[in-house]
Amino acid sequence: MRKTYFIILFLFFTAGISNCTAQSVVIKSKDQHIRYTGRINMTDEAAELYWTGSSIKINFSGTGASAMLQDERGDNYFTIIVDNKVINTIHLDNTKRVYTLAEGLPAGQHSLELFKRTEWEMGKTVFYQFILAKEADILPVPVAKKRKIEFFGNSITCGYAVEDTTGKDRGTAPYENGYISYAAITARHFDADYVCTSKSGIGVLVSWFPLIMPEMYNRLDPTDPTSLWNFSKYTPDLVVINLFQNDSWIVKKPEEQQFKERFGTKAPEPEQIIKAYRDLVKNIRKKYPKAQIICALGSMDATKEGSPWPGYIEKAVADLNDKSIYTHFFPYKNTNGHPSAKEQQVMADDLIGFIDKQVKW
Repeated sequence: MRKTYFIILFLFFTAGISNCTAQSVVIKSKDQHIRYTGRINMTDEAAELYWTGSSIKINFSGTGASAMLQDERGDNYFTIIVDNKVINTIHLDNTKRVYTLAEGLPAGQHSLELFKRTEWEMGKTVFYQFILAKEADILPVPVAKKRKIEFFGNSITCGYAVEDTTGKDRGTAPYENGYISYAAITARHFDADYVCTSKSGIGVLVSWFPLIMPEMYNRLDPTDPTSLWNFSKYTPDLVVINLFQNDSWIVKKPEEQQFKERFGTKAPEPEQIIKAYRDLVKNIRKKYPKAQIICALGSMDATKEGSPWPGYIEKAVADLNDKSIYTHFFPYKNTNGHPSAKEQQVMADDLIGFIDKQVKW
């Protein structure tokens, strides 16, 4: 009788496991059906996302999907794209839990993308796995796009305050959206993969915090100077650099701590400014010897009439004597604060037009 009891218990238990398995399909972070885009750190158990525009994509057959995630501080937001259409935005908390990404989809094949719309200032996000709805199947990995772009930039490229319609120009997480920055819009227009190596407040010679782009451009984990990015993992056809907006302000503020740290008591001379920019572009060129590079600036007041900063870029690029490096300056938007969603679209249209004329893919 006791033996019969254990047999029944065993059959019940194994049936429960089978039923649970039939209910969902788990796709762990290292599964080859997942395609990552961006500077993402892979650990044994999870993928760590830092940068704006970091992306996780799958194809599946079914009616819905969830993901197990944990945010460092509970500040990050992700855009959810299903079948190339934005369907939702999720705000993560700092607990390890499952988030519903899509449900009630028509039965059949679907693409799903998680896009990190907030920058690394908001902390990292850890992705553990996808969970597909019952009777679902994972499909072959999404194909990498034929074109690849990388942007090196500041708050403008991050989409800082782009969704603050109050005029307060707030840069906190709810109002930042890299998915509708000019950079991401441009990449989607050309159906290109997109990497965004950007940080609000950063400059070439000086930033509003103790880190400048020449110290950050080669990092995997942007908070760790020993964490270096392997540039062979992503080779862009086109690089866009949009920097100097923050420098243009801080070099005129000798009372600022970062001015004192970088320059002491004397602002940099034009020759020093030009050399710093030229050296940064040289280093990026060494990493991507075949890429075409656009050295851009704008659309805030660094491109206002009379500003010397476009001239500094032009001189640096002329010194490089490289026919595959161009300059392009966004017109000054002449409004307060950071670019709005409408102004980001104007920037994208402007850049797209320039690329159409100058860049040969």
